[in-house]
Amino acid sequence: MYTHSDLAALQAQSLKMQGWIRRQTFSPELEKTLRRFSSWEVAELVFRINQSTFRGRLAAEPGLPAGEVEEDGRQRWFSLDEINDLRRRMKVNRRSLMPPRPKGKRALRAAIANFKGGAGKSTVALHFAHAAALDGYRVLVVDFDPQATLSHSMGLTDVSEEHTVWGILARDLINETDRMNAAPRGAESGAALPQRRLPASIRDLGLAELRVNDFLKSTAWSTIDIIPSCANAAFVEFASAQYRHLNPEWSFFAAVSRYLDHLPDDAYDLIIFDCPPAIGYQSMNAVFAADVLYIPSGPGYWEYDSTTSFIGQLSEALEDLSAGFGETFPAGKVALPKAFADVKFLLTRFEPANDLHKAMLEAFRKVFGDRVSESPIEMTRAVEQSGRFLCSVYEIDYRDMTRETWRRARASFDTAYAEFKEVCVAAWDKVEARS
Repeated sequence: MYTHSDLAALQAQSLKMQGWIRRQTFSPELEKTLRRFSSWEVAELVFRINQSTFRGRLAAEPGLPAGEVEEDGRQRWFSLDEINDLRRRMKVNRRSLMPPRPKGKRALRAAIANFKGGAGKSTVALHFAHAAALDGYRVLVVDFDPQATLSHSMGLTDVSEEHTVWGILARDLINETDRMNAAPRGAESGAALPQRRLPASIRDLGLAELRVNDFLKSTAWSTIDIIPSCANAAFVEFASAQYRHLNPEWSFFAAVSRYLDHLPDDAYDLIIFDCPPAIGYQSMNAVFAADVLYIPSGPGYWEYDSTTSFIGQLSEALEDLSAGFGETFPAGKVALPKAFADVKFLLTRFEPANDLHKAMLEAFRKVFGDRVSESPIEMTRAVEQSGRFLCSVYEIDYRDMTRETWRRARASFDTAYAEFKEVCVAAWDKVEARS
């Protein structure tokens, strides 16, 4: 027979193994650090220019960051900050190296969602965030999943639940309840309507005093911040159900959207949501706040079947929200019914030589048309290794394997990110500028 004590003992054993894995993956201080990038990578894979052109510019302009030279080689290696400094100061054929970003617009928000476990949501979110950072964008990632795979991959392992999406929801409940209570309200008879009351167990948490920046955590990537998750945040589904009973008029699904609206427009360029494998309070907050919905799916029939169920249930959930809050929903920066600027399907773990995978890709295209991303993400040894060691292909040093294996994996994500970027840039035109 197994009791809670046995489960606790099993967890303790597992935590020891987690510590060993982190020591192999992160620095000796158990802090994740970002490697430097070679001049070859910076020139050909980041700036998309010839190596000789890049070296010539560095030689002609001594004031530009020169990187570091390793003892055993002549190639220069650059930090992410040095790459971004070069990007700001260099032009090639009078062309700026800065990525497109419309003025007067807030950050573009993209949700990576599907309720099929193992569809690659966290992998896609991680790689898109890293690719965007190398492309020159400032990125915020929001981990909605209590499994916290994205948070761990970003190097965050000691997270309190107060600083997760659960904290944002509870803080929003308090603030929205206080706002409603302060608003002038009265019945036709002239009698004041009753005040909405929250128990001390919620108010005494101190979440109402947290500032917007208190939820933002830095990562090893200087231009990527994260709102992390942790295992204890799993109770958000139970807590949120209780919160709705305390204040039935609270638009729970818009809590994260309201939080993000308080960020300065120029704080970030892209905000990427990693959603849990379920339709619940957290995932509904993610899709409601998103401008773009990305739906990853594996290339098997059961994954196609699950994806079909997901979009059906999501449709019903969004319809129910519109029906339940349509007339009473407060005016402002959020609106019902929820509308996305774009919806895309992305196949993951794809094997080009697998006939079943090719058939399923054609099935996706036949049903969803141009909503299916042109290039699926291929399964390669480098992709498997990146998942095993809680990192992206971009963080792996190509010298740790054959360059061809590394380039093939990176090319797959580069191509998928290029499509993602096109979708985001086009969606920006549909995001209203703030007054």
